[in-house]
Amino acid sequence: MSKIMRLAIVTTHPIQYYAPVFKLLAAKIDLMVFYTWGETSLSKHDPGFGKTIQWDIDLLDGYPYQWLKNTASNAGSHHFSGINNPDLIKQVTNWKPDTILFYGWAYRSHLRAMVHFKNKIPVLFRGDSTLLDEKPGIKNWLRSVYLRWVYKHIDYALYTGTRNKAYFKKYGLADRQLVFAPHAIDNERFAVDRAEEVQLFKEQLNINEQAKIILFAGKLEDKKDPALLLNAFINLAMPNVHLLFVGDGVLKAALQQQAAAQACVHFVDFKNQSYMPVVYQACDIFCLPSIGPGETWGLAVNEAMACGKVILVSDKVGCAVDLVEPGINGYISEGGNKIDFTEKLQALLNNSKPELHAMGQVSSQKIASWSFNVQINNMVNLYERHQ
Repeated sequence: MSKIMRLAIVTTHPIQYYAPVFKLLAAKIDLMVFYTWGETSLSKHDPGFGKTIQWDIDLLDGYPYQWLKNTASNAGSHHFSGINNPDLIKQVTNWKPDTILFYGWAYRSHLRAMVHFKNKIPVLFRGDSTLLDEKPGIKNWLRSVYLRWVYKHIDYALYTGTRNKAYFKKYGLADRQLVFAPHAIDNERFAVDRAEEVQLFKEQLNINEQAKIILFAGKLEDKKDPALLLNAFINLAMPNVHLLFVGDGVLKAALQQQAAAQACVHFVDFKNQSYMPVVYQACDIFCLPSIGPGETWGLAVNEAMACGKVILVSDKVGCAVDLVEPGINGYISEGGNKIDFTEKLQALLNNSKPELHAMGQVSSQKIASWSFNVQINNMVNLYERHQ
């Protein structure tokens, strides 16, 4: 009988995309999650949404965890010095793991612990960086030298998709060190039929059942380029088509002002996790026209696909090459190219609602294999191969 894996996970704070993985892992292995931001991270101010966010699903259920004391004067995951845990190495060592997994290295304590545990126990790493935003020059060269040094301190990288795999290979990791652990969301939760709530949601917005709905859901910020979507929609001026922005952010007031005369453009405030499946299920087409930098994956695309929706994303979105088959379940546009984006949006809107629904079913089928279980099985299989 194989030895049971004893895994320590080091990550900053509870995240809705990771907590379900920890819960499923805890049913298979010995697990301890070490949260380095500190207990105050359960409810935090998100500058992108412009408000304090506290998720309405339980992110601590079903797995063991420890809060670490964070002594940073400006605590947070937005900068290197924001995570400083004097006792991290000691607490992990006392738990006696045989493997350790780090989510992110760009924090003082995480990097220190990675260096410490290298060559003591296998060090696993998960991040979702890509090469999409890289530009040539001396800064990029220096960064490359530094990243090669960082990644010498890990044994295996759990890569999220094609773009992330290319990133790890550029910075020195061999194929034998790369384990596929796909970016995933709770597909089953998003796929549960919420038809009655969807109908009520549409009625509240005065949208009829025959209308086609385009959805943008996320932070209204420059890198996601919601203005490009709004301009394309206004220029197309197609009958009985509605555009729905769900979320908050620094661009919201300007977008509302630009859309003031557009009765078919709707703005809905931030919606919490438990209600988001209703929002996705209400739409026909989900759009993420990001120009970056920093759109490393775009998990909202997974969520929309789990709800069976057509996808229009830019090539600056990390998941595009993995999840969107042009002409089959959506299109990929050139980031920042208004003409290209508008043409592809129009091509999708030229389809009937039943045709869009059929394309959306392809999304549902495709996203089924991008699951938590694939992540977990590949991690456990990696461990068992080395016993």
